[in-house]
This record gives sequence, C-alpha cells and structure tokens, in this order.
Amino acid sequence: MSKRPVGGIDFAHPLAFWTGFLTCVAGVALHIPMYVHAADMGFHMAGMPMDTPMMAGMALIVVGLAVTTYGLVPRDLKAARQAGEVRIRTSDDAGLRPAHIGLILVMTAAVTIDAMKPITLAFVAPGMGKEYGLKSALNPGGDLPVALLPLFGLTGTVLGSFLWGWLGDRIGRRAAILLAGVMFVATAICGAMPSFGWNLVMCLVMGLAAGGMLPITFSLLAETIPGRHRGWVMVLIGGNLALAYAMTSWLSSELIPVYSWRSLWLLGIPTGVVLILLNRWIPESPRFLLAHGREEEARAIMVRYGSTEAAEAQVERAVTEESAADKGGYTPLFHRPFTGLSVAVVVLGLSVGLVTYGFQLWIPSNLQKLGLAQQAADRALRDSALLGLPLVFVAAAMYGLWSAKKTIVVLSALVAAALLAFSVAGDSLVHDDTWLYVLLAGPIVGTATIAAVVAAYSSEIYPTRIRSRGSGLSAGVGKFGGVAVTAVLVAGVTVPSIGATALLGAVPLVLAVLAIALFGVETRKAKPLGTTV
Repeated sequence: MSKRPVGGIDFAHPLAFWTGFLTCVAGVALHIPMYVHAADMGFHMAGMPMDTPMMAGMALIVVGLAVTTYGLVPRDLKAARQAGEVRIRTSDDAGLRPAHIGLILVMTAAVTIDAMKPITLAFVAPGMGKEYGLKSALNPGGDLPVALLPLFGLTGTVLGSFLWGWLGDRIGRRAAILLAGVMFVATAICGAMPSFGWNLVMCLVMGLAAGGMLPITFSLLAETIPGRHRGWVMVLIGGNLALAYAMTSWLSSELIPVYSWRSLWLLGIPTGVVLILLNRWIPESPRFLLAHGREEEARAIMVRYGSTEAAEAQVERAVTEESAADKGGYTPLFHRPFTGLSVAVVVLGLSVGLVTYGFQLWIPSNLQKLGLAQQAADRALRDSALLGLPLVFVAAAMYGLWSAKKTIVVLSALVAAALLAFSVAGDSLVHDDTWLYVLLAGPIVGTATIAAVVAAYSSEIYPTRIRSRGSGLSAGVGKFGGVAVTAVLVAGVTVPSIGATALLGAVPLVLAVLAIALFGVETRKAKPLGTTV
C-alpha cells in the first residue's frame, strides 16, 4: 500500500475530486454572462428567461458535485475498527503549542468564511425584496414574503448540522470541509438566478453546506486542544461570527450600490476557494484515521497536538456509559440533577435564536425603513460590529479565567439591556449615531458571543454519558428559535418593526439570565453534574 502524506490535502480519488471541482467551476462560469449582460439594467434579472449556457451550467454543477463527493469518499470504508471503539484524549493540564495556535487561527478563518453565508441573507433581503416585488418592511405591498429566503436558508442549516455531523464521521472532517467549500462555489450562482424560486433552492443548498462547520470545528478542538484551554478557545472561535458580520456588512456597503445585492452571493466563488486552500492546514481527526487503519497518520497528528488514545479500560467504561444512556433519548437531560440546568440551556438557546433570526436578521431592512440609505445602514452595522469585536476576546478571557456561569449572566444581561433600549426608543435611536453604534454592538457581537459561550458551556456541564445530547440540545433549540421566528414572519407576510423584533429577543434573554442565575453550575475546576469519576 502506498504511503499517505501526513500533511497536505489528501484525497481518496484525486482525479475525481479535481475533475468534479473544475466541472462545478465551469458550471458557475456559464452563469456569469447573463449577470454581466444585465449590467445596463442595474443587474436587474428578475423575469429573464434562462439561456442555454445557464441551463447547461446547472447540469454541470449537479454532475460536478456528485463526482467531487465520490472523490472524497475513502477507499477503506470498511474500517479495521469501528469509530465508536476509538477515544482520543488530550491532557487537561498541558499548555498550548505552536501547532495549537496555528489551528486556532485557521479554524477562526474557516468559521468566519462559513458564517458569512447565512449572514448574507440579512443584507440581500432589501434588494431582493425590491427586485422580485416581495413583501417586506421596505415594500409592504409586495406579493410573497421575503422571509421565505431566511426560512429556506435556516432549514438548510438545520439539515446540514445533521448531515455534516454524519459526513464528518463517514468521510472525515477535512473531506467534509472540502465538500462545503466546493458547495459554496457552486451555490454562488444565486447571484445570477433570474427566478426567486431558484434562489430559494440555492439558499437551501447553501444552508446545507454552512450548517455543519461549527460542529466539525468543535469536534476537532475536542481531540486536539488541551482541556483547560478548550472552553475559551471554543468561545473565541465561535464568537468570531461577529467578525463575519463586520466583513459582510462592509462588503455590502461597498459592492451592492455598484453591482447590486447579487454580488454578495457571487462572493461564494473566492471564499469557497479560500476554504478549500485552508484545508491544507487543518488536521484530520485522529479518531477517524485510527478507525480506518491509518495509524501512522493518526500517531503523527496526535504527537503534534499532544493527544493520546484512551486506554482500553477507559474506552470500555465510556462505551458502557453511553450504551446505557441510549435508551432514554433526550429525557435524561430533564431528570434530576439536570432538570433546572437543562431548562436554563433551553431558554438561553431559544433566546439566541430569536435575537439572531429576529432582530439581527432584519436590522438592515429596518434601518433603511427608518430613513438610512443602504450604504449608511451597512456602514453603521459594520462599525458597530467592529466596535463590539473586542467583547469576543473579553468573553473568552472571562470564560477561561473567571467564571463560565457569570460570563453567561453578564453577557445576556448586557444584550437584553440593549434590546430593551431598542424596543422603547428604536425609531429615534436611528438618528443618534453614537447611541446607535453602541447599542447595536450588543445584539450583533453579544449574541454571537453568547452562542459560542453556550456551545462551550453545554459541552462541559453534562457527564460523558449524555454530553453529546446536551450539546445537541443547546444547538437545536437555537435553530428552533430561528425557524419559529421566520415561520411567524412568513405567516404574517411582513417584517416586524425594530422595536418588535428587539422585544421578541429581550424577553427570553431576561428569563435566561434568571434561569442561569438560579440553576447554572460552575465549570472551572469542577466536575460535571452526575459524575462519579
């Protein structure tokens, strides 16, 4: 058998992968002429019939994705050992190595690129609503609700969370990230779709690709980052969703006035390529490699990051614990002593989803409705995100050095206070730049930071036997909150005001502060509830 490279991008079927990728690129390229030809009309393409090259391009993309996926499927699917029988541990007391720092930087960039996709929905909604005659805050007399766009995108992220979790175990973490990058390139054709219906389809596919990045990231961190650093690292990487917001709002202010809202979707081409190139510095999961008999590669990665394979007795105990817990589904999370804690996690996750897909998603539309020009609104959001960006680093330090529970309480209270201010005086705040920028930093940066803190917190507060379900609970209720609020907007065929969306997020956040204060537990130098060893 040929020796596999430990570094670099390694494919099961290199020719198939690159052939499929280039086929997708060709398919995307065939969409660009119609977009360019529409320049004289302000890139207004609604109602234009698809030409022959565009239809051929769509067929090439479908074929290319299929061939690319085949190129990433391992040759040795029948592993020497079952993945469930392999456990990778990192020392809790070890320090960070240069390899860890490099991985943190690369995964931060990857997560930022990934997060820009769903964030783009907020900035394309005003222009898309106007071009397709959709009902929105800026076009109350429209036909279909513009909220259908985020509903399809969010549905895609929910499905993607499950799909990419399965793919990460099936074909490997790096291969799953590569496939996401190729799909980002392919779904860039949203920028050239004449039909709103096809935009919805592409948005769903984009959501599928974007939904699994954070779970894959946190899975890799769990196998490579020392235990005492893992929490704040997860907060730091997850909280950089705020950086994605700042970059997207900046690009929106620069590109949309010249190239229309469609240009933001076309950015999927370069950002997808960057994600593929970043894969060069992302290690494969040692657990996946060991399960597939690729021990030399696994050992090299484990040595680099200071990871070890759990002893047989530890594996046997972990498997026994997890098997015993499988009978109960999610119900053990709501049995004593976890009842109050799980309720607090649910309320907090739900509030994050309501703020993200209620207030935050519609703030570009609402700022324009209140009189700000598109560029001015986008710049206000960019400056607010940059103003609040240091909060991510402060929160990571608070979580790692001070108190996980108190960090959640403080952040949630700050964001709730900002939202309450918008619910009371939102219409007038838009004319006061200083207060507008300061208060917007709370919902934009604070919400992303809370989401990251909750992800780290829920992975630490439960014992091994139910830990994965605890993490799934916090992520699932956040997405459920997003689905719920967008479904309400679709049913109401309008976008609520800035005050209404602010209040919708503020109330559950206040309840979350009370729930965490009453039922939350501390994680620093403490065992999860229910552990005996």
